[in-house]
Amino acid sequence: MRQVIGRFIPERLGSSFRWLLGSSWMTNFGDGVAMAAAPLLIASLTRDPFLISLGALIGWAPPLAFSLYAGVLSDRLDRRRIVLAANAVRLVILAGLIAMIATGTVTVAGALIALALIGVTEVFADNTTSTLTPMLVARDDLLVANARLQTGFLTLNQLAGPPLGALLFTAGATWPFAGQFLLVAAGLVMISRVSLPPHGREKGTGGAGLRHELGEGFGWTIRHAAVRTLVLTILIFNITFGAAWSVLVLYSLERLDLGPIGFGLLTTVSAVGGIVGTSLYGTITRRFSLGVIMRVGLILETLTHLGLALTTSPWAASAIFLVFGAHAFIWGTTSVTVRQRAVPAGLQGRVGSVNTICVFGGLVAGSLIGGALAARYGVTAPFWFAFAGSAVFVVALWRQLMHITHDETHDEPEAARQG
Repeated sequence: MRQVIGRFIPERLGSSFRWLLGSSWMTNFGDGVAMAAAPLLIASLTRDPFLISLGALIGWAPPLAFSLYAGVLSDRLDRRRIVLAANAVRLVILAGLIAMIATGTVTVAGALIALALIGVTEVFADNTTSTLTPMLVARDDLLVANARLQTGFLTLNQLAGPPLGALLFTAGATWPFAGQFLLVAAGLVMISRVSLPPHGREKGTGGAGLRHELGEGFGWTIRHAAVRTLVLTILIFNITFGAAWSVLVLYSLERLDLGPIGFGLLTTVSAVGGIVGTSLYGTITRRFSLGVIMRVGLILETLTHLGLALTTSPWAASAIFLVFGAHAFIWGTTSVTVRQRAVPAGLQGRVGSVNTICVFGGLVAGSLIGGALAARYGVTAPFWFAFAGSAVFVVALWRQLMHITHDETHDEPEAARQG
């Protein structure tokens, strides 16, 4: 068993990374359980398409509002303590939500507020956690470390978590959130065992200092061609993705005629595709440039929206989700690794927060569009919008995608200026 673990998580990555990996797996498992349970909870309280899309928006809005400040804090202060504090607060809020559901006093407003507050804590935990891997492992081991983190995310957050959350929800709305509580608690204990090298800057927290530090993060991102292209692409394509996925629970229940468990299984199918994509990632990147990979991936994403707009078959939709999952996680591994290799240690939090703003800014804008379209024109309208918008954006970004290269490092200011 030790040899198997040693091959999967090489000893050179260190014991602290193993604790970080375990914590990531536990919290991702808990988030995966809630991924299906949260929209099902809202759908059990209302069938209003706008309110359901508002649930998606509230899940995506906290990163948009708080990630920049979270990035500054993670570059200033003890990162391990930030993660511990954020997860501790998340446990308190989860306990309150569980109590409301168990006593039958939960309302749509109460559930949305609780989910929004949980989202705020996740912003600080996730942004800071993303800065820990490059602190704990060597640059040449980042691809291996991120692949192991992605494996846990795929198998637990995407593959096992959602169907388990949906299954637990059918037994009682309290159970999936109680499971999330226990898993987050386990992750908190594990992250407490991580030992980090010295980091952080004890600076004042005045407004001028905050603006200056945020400006450094934005400025570096804009000057660096590869990272700039990544964040621009994720912003644009998350607008179209967010429009379609904001009403996915209604699409599953009404268009595909699936029950709660079937809705959870759609995410599972996508995760299976992600596992296939991640397993082929090394072979793909050896044969094709990252620019080519990104171009093909965005074409696949565009066709995903078209296929889902056209089909009413759960089997056809599952096949589409399988392919989309492979694209999504090849993209995710590429994006994280390029960014971590390129960004200096002292800017990891702030540049990561800029990326997060683009991720969730697109999702929030998309969810507002998707909810309005579904309420007025039906549940497939957001998917038609996503197809048309993605097609336009692919053409607009086609040349920019070739700025992505394999060997970006933080030691190339000249290359960054030339971007």
